[in-house]
Amino acid sequence: MKRSNNSIWGFIRKEFFHIFRDKKTLLLIFGLPVAQLLLFGFVVTNEIKDAKIAVFDQSKDYLSLQLVNKLVSSGYFILSDNLSNASQIDEVLKAGKAQLVVSIQPNFAAEFQKQGVASVQLNADASEPNTASILTAYASAIISDFAAENSGMPQQTLVSVQSRMLYNPDLKSVFMFVPGTMALILMLITAMMTSISIAREKEMGTMEVLLVSPLKPWQIVLGKVFPYIGLGFANALLIIILGYFVFMLPMRGSMVLLLLVTLLFIILALSLGILISTVSKTQQVAMFLSMFALLLPTILLSGFIFPIENMPVPLQWLSLIMPPRWFISALKTIMIKGEGLAFVYKEILVMLGMTIAFLSLSIKKFKIRL
Repeated sequence: MKRSNNSIWGFIRKEFFHIFRDKKTLLLIFGLPVAQLLLFGFVVTNEIKDAKIAVFDQSKDYLSLQLVNKLVSSGYFILSDNLSNASQIDEVLKAGKAQLVVSIQPNFAAEFQKQGVASVQLNADASEPNTASILTAYASAIISDFAAENSGMPQQTLVSVQSRMLYNPDLKSVFMFVPGTMALILMLITAMMTSISIAREKEMGTMEVLLVSPLKPWQIVLGKVFPYIGLGFANALLIIILGYFVFMLPMRGSMVLLLLVTLLFIILALSLGILISTVSKTQQVAMFLSMFALLLPTILLSGFIFPIENMPVPLQWLSLIMPPRWFISALKTIMIKGEGLAFVYKEILVMLGMTIAFLSLSIKKFKIRL
């Protein structure tokens, strides 16, 4: 037993030395996370800025001109065209000259002064529904604010739109992209590197050397993945530090709980990488399966970018078996909302169950392959 323990620790040390001798691997492990995080944090955003709008002003009085000026001066919209008739609304939207058309009723100022209410119609290009809903929400808020400012009858109850943004009052997109990018990086780095590492042993024929060693199959698997647990955890710490100091992402919850959940997800990703390696004969196949099975689902079906609630029902069910979905949910609950174990226990149990299932299936298939 003592000899077996010495053998496995020697094997683990060998794997660490092998990783740190490979400069390309180190660059992939530590350089890629920083590049991805900075890219997603600074470049990718769903916030509205300088969106093109067209205006169909049927009134052209002082109040309607003030409304148009308020929309443009908000910094969210750029006036691309003034329309002269209603038929042009479809034309500018189809041509992509504007993403939103604001149609103001005739006698705008007179109706507003007399009735206290006037009509404005928002026509959005809904081929991109997320963008359309955001544009109309921004425009509606500005128009409601304009109506409140210009009403000379404070005693009259006006229809108003009130929004209260909890946890992220400034609607910073980094609150969404840092947790999502963290899940993406950990899933790809840990799972992909693990699958490639084991596939490399089989491709180069060194797996036969391991077969005649005193190590058991589970010890071989543990020895291959143990270094990546530490490297993945170091990546997670790096992302958390960058998110806090560079992007000012708050850490409102328990840091201990956050790190424990992160460690569980890393082990889950590694178990998935092991499973991929058991069905891959070459490194190229392992990399292809990792990218195909991990990259697209992480981006599309985890709630990282697209809200799961807006997806078709079959895709919502499919997202339930995507590990990043549960990790991102737990991250946001702990980091942004500041909640504790009572609010993330479901995510933890799901990830724990997936980890056990993947590891059990991997070890079973690994024995068959050997």
